[in-house]
Amino acid sequence: MRLSADNLGGERGGETVFSGVSFTRGDGEALVVTGPNGSGKSTLLRVLAGLLPAASGTAGIDGGETFPTVASACHYLGHQNAMKTALTVEENLLFWRDFFGVPRFTPDEALDEVGLDGLGHLPFSVLSTGQKRRAAIARLLVAHRPVWLLDEPTAGLDAASEARFGALMRAHMCEGGIVVAATHLPLGLEGAAELRMGGVG
Repeated sequence: MRLSADNLGGERGGETVFSGVSFTRGDGEALVVTGPNGSGKSTLLRVLAGLLPAASGTAGIDGGETFPTVASACHYLGHQNAMKTALTVEENLLFWRDFFGVPRFTPDEALDEVGLDGLGHLPFSVLSTGQKRRAAIARLLVAHRPVWLLDEPTAGLDAASEARFGALMRAHMCEGGIVVAATHLPLGLEGAAELRMGGVG
């Protein structure tokens, strides 16, 4: 599998945020997207995920019939956790597993991987900020997607949780997965390529 961008550009509010972005990542590879606030890191990930149209250029994936587009091949973890506050943690994870298809871990297994074992029965709303982020990370584990698009994924995590998530990303890559992560902080992904975005302030 190969994820690529060719001369990709993105806009926000009708203004160009970035342009001319090109890269290629294959099985087991990572791309760390860095740069100041406002440089287009989040916009780039949203364009890759199919949540925003590209202003110019193209993004694509060589993923065969199973994953014909980048959007179909990716998990997207943005600033928001994409979990319903009125549902329990387990109910949220079951929803996402059924929505994505290709089940992988059970909710209990995924929660154990992120250090939230035994909390699946709780409403998502009662979790702490760090626990909510870890539950959102568990969403990446309940269904298989080869590409993880991660926007500041360690926001709200303590050092131990950051290390645990780093291990999960490395395990995903060891299984042939691709990680594209926008971050201000080191993620512990040795050998990852870096894409430095320009800034607007």
